[in-house]
Amino acid sequence: MTIFARRARASAGRMHPELSLVSYTLLGHLEEQGGCRATDLAAHYALDKSTVSRQVAALERAGLIERRLDPEDHRVQVLHLTEAGEEILAQVTRSRRAAFRERLADWPEHDLVRFAAYLERYNAGPGDSASD
Repeated sequence: MTIFARRARASAGRMHPELSLVSYTLLGHLEEQGGCRATDLAAHYALDKSTVSRQVAALERAGLIERRLDPEDHRVQVLHLTEAGEEILAQVTRSRRAAFRERLADWPEHDLVRFAAYLERYNAGPGDSASD
């Protein structure tokens, strides 16, 4: 798992020099959720609020995310991808998918199916039906 994590961090830097693995992950979550609060990011990834705050500030400075007032509670700021953030995320996602396709091109179909099932099982949270 350590080697897998190291490769993921290294490949993130090669995919886009401005986007760390953490930044890519946060942008992906924002896209998936349609925006969320910084505290939601911290809770979802079990990160310290100050860590998320630094990452959010860097993404804002880079013009990849923006803060918007929550339409239901104007005291709350919700983070959203900017157009530039959406484009960089799409670009990195395409690069990552191409790299995965290349790396797995020689794998037999039954190995790919088994590998995908193991990944789903590993990524399922406690109590999810996929982990039962």
